[in-house]
Amino acid sequence: MTTQPYGSWKSPVTSDLIVAATIGLAQVLVDGDDLYWIESRPTEKGRNIVVRRTPDGRTIDINPPPFNARTRVHEYGGGAVAVADGIVYFSNFDDQRLYRVSPGGQPEPATPAGEMRYADGVIDCARTRMICVREDHTAAGQEAVNAIVSLKLDGADAGQVLVSGNNFYASPRLSPDGRRLAWQTWNHPNMPWDGCELWTAEVAVDGALGPAVLVAGGVDESIFQPEWSPDGVLHFISDRTGWWNLYRWRDGRIEPLRPMEAEFGGPQWIFGLSTYAFESAGRIVCAYQKNGLERLAMLDTRTSQLTPLEGPYTSFFSVHAAPGRAFCIAASPALPSAVVQYDLGTRQWAVVRQSSTAVVEAGYLSPAQAVEFPTENGLTAHGLYYPPRNRDFAAPAGEKPPLLVISHGGPTGATSNALSLSIQYWTSRGIAVLDVNYGGSTGYGREYRNRLWGQWGIVDVDDCANGARYLAEKGEVDGRRLIIRGGSAGGYTTLAALTFRDAFKAGASYYGVSDLEALAVETHKFESRYLDNLIGPYPARRDLYRERSPIYSAERLSCPVIFFQGLEDKVVPPNQAERMVEALRRKSVPVSYVPFEGEQHGFRQAANIKRALDAELYFYSRVFGFALAEPVEPVAIDNLP
Repeated sequence: MTTQPYGSWKSPVTSDLIVAATIGLAQVLVDGDDLYWIESRPTEKGRNIVVRRTPDGRTIDINPPPFNARTRVHEYGGGAVAVADGIVYFSNFDDQRLYRVSPGGQPEPATPAGEMRYADGVIDCARTRMICVREDHTAAGQEAVNAIVSLKLDGADAGQVLVSGNNFYASPRLSPDGRRLAWQTWNHPNMPWDGCELWTAEVAVDGALGPAVLVAGGVDESIFQPEWSPDGVLHFISDRTGWWNLYRWRDGRIEPLRPMEAEFGGPQWIFGLSTYAFESAGRIVCAYQKNGLERLAMLDTRTSQLTPLEGPYTSFFSVHAAPGRAFCIAASPALPSAVVQYDLGTRQWAVVRQSSTAVVEAGYLSPAQAVEFPTENGLTAHGLYYPPRNRDFAAPAGEKPPLLVISHGGPTGATSNALSLSIQYWTSRGIAVLDVNYGGSTGYGREYRNRLWGQWGIVDVDDCANGARYLAEKGEVDGRRLIIRGGSAGGYTTLAALTFRDAFKAGASYYGVSDLEALAVETHKFESRYLDNLIGPYPARRDLYRERSPIYSAERLSCPVIFFQGLEDKVVPPNQAERMVEALRRKSVPVSYVPFEGEQHGFRQAANIKRALDAELYFYSRVFGFALAEPVEPVAIDNLP
């Protein structure tokens, strides 16, 4: 092994490898014997492609360039595709119209041009229509109007309203016989993981809905993923016990299927999420998280017996099923995410499509280590620790590695132990990583999730700082070289930690929030009242918004920061970064600003993903004075001596 300082190790996990060999995978769907999923391809500027796989193993791209299967409902989208009998319907990003594609055909408009957006559709074959969520942006200067609508499938129909009156709707689901519709709804200031309701109504022959019946939910109960079993029983996930567990609604009664201190659901940031599916009327394939570990299992609905489906994977998304088979997107600390199939008879796994063709030997990979550490008020917080690892290099005797703390987005989200080449990019160069599941993260029950209520900018910041200090005090990392980075809400946690705490010596904000007041006033409808619960009602508690906003305390920030920002971001507009950059320039703090044309909230284009990774590495090398093993494109740094 060669002796080199931490940060200077040469790594095979390059930014070119990451962007050239990696795609995003989302929304698995099953239609008869065909399997569908969405691929996001950085080499095509992040375009989303619907892919069909036929029983003989052939794959076909459904939407040719320039069509991009991505909806902007709630801005974050999801649920952009529906399919029935081989006909695919997708929302196109550029014009937000729905398009239909018949087998062997080209996309044809299914909705008229205009300011309407569509998501989360289900096909009502008996009535030749789609039922979906519609977001109406036609009234300029006013909040968008959300509703559940029906769309004719044989024309360009804008939709007939079926359910309206509340702020938000999701998950319209039709019973197998087409006689009942179920849906979710909620109102400001709640987010769906705070509290929402599950309703159902009979569907008349002409498609109209009868009187609606409240099944479950409320302002303090979160409902997730309503689904009908093949024999017509409504199932759903609720956190009424403090944990997202499975229930069914039968004969007017709500029955728990398998009460556990485990999470079968998750935060509904996007449409189309699925953590369970019916293999048959009596068997459910389900993913759940317990004690920080994810599992895939088979639940017998008659006996409540839960049988693990053993295999090499530890993370599961977009779970679907067909008789004898289960499908999902799965990953592990050693395996990149992939669309996989599990044969319930042979108990064999098969990879359908991998997210990465990159081959990185195990000697360059750092597996996640679950850690718990003490934090404020005598509580415990969680994270995943990745020590530096590179089979070719060792550090000089006595040197401790820099630590890069990651604050995930949301803030109602969670990190995963799935293989991330973006994390291995750092560890294989000799930089340790702590990915923090701070208080407010999902996966540990509602009580842990609610730690952030009224405490955003405090609990998350303390947990990130305490996690870094914990590793430094254990002697795992260099306490003088602690770094924090994060995107979106994680970018806010990053800037707040750099401004209001003294644990960190540098940071990177990816489209992060610096002005909470501006965010409350300027952001999109879905999150426009999110901060009421995280901070306090606005403008009544304007004092808290200003008190916790880094932009109003920039004089307290004295360590180097690099900012990355998409110039078309509607969730966190560019002025959030630009005002902070100017404040630090005036204060003579080392600062760098890297804007990207054509990017929204989150970077999807290969060139920009590569540029951001390399620029961040270059920034830290200049700040902490370590040499890079290979040259990267420099980034301008103001005020750096």
